[in-house]
This record gives sequence, C-alpha cells and structure tokens, in this order.
Amino acid sequence: CHDLNGELHEFGSSWRNEDCYDCSCSEHEISCCSSFPTPVDYDEEKCVSIFNKETCTYEVVEKDDPSKQCPVHEWVG
Repeated sequence: CHDLNGELHEFGSSWRNEDCYDCSCSEHEISCCSSFPTPVDYDEEKCVSIFNKETCTYEVVEKDDPSKQCPVHEWVG
C-alpha cells in the first residue's frame, strides 16, 4: 500500500501517520481513523481548541488567557 505521502507499507501493517491517524493496510485498501477525541461542546466564544501533533491531543483554553483551561462537556472520536 502507498499512503498519501507516497510511503510504502506492507499488507497487514499498521502505523500512526504524521496527522495522528491510526492507519492499516490490507490487500484491498488503506484505512485510517483518528487516534484522538475532538472537543465539541465548550464555550467557543470564550475558548479555543488547540491540537498538539506531538501528543496527538486537543487542549481547550481561554482565548484571552491560554494558561487557563476551559471545561469541555463532550468529546467525539
């Protein structure tokens, strides 16, 4: 299998790509799904979600003071 970056992967192999998606290769397809939950229920006027590619996680912080985390009421993924 060739992934979107042109890298070759063996049939039956699994890997995490640079965008934090867990992928696998079969004889018929490559399939990928997110390895992280996404925040969907938080105060979007006061807060912003920031994705960290090194840890493959989201952090939701106040726009005016990023040192303060915001409560998230629902995550999907």
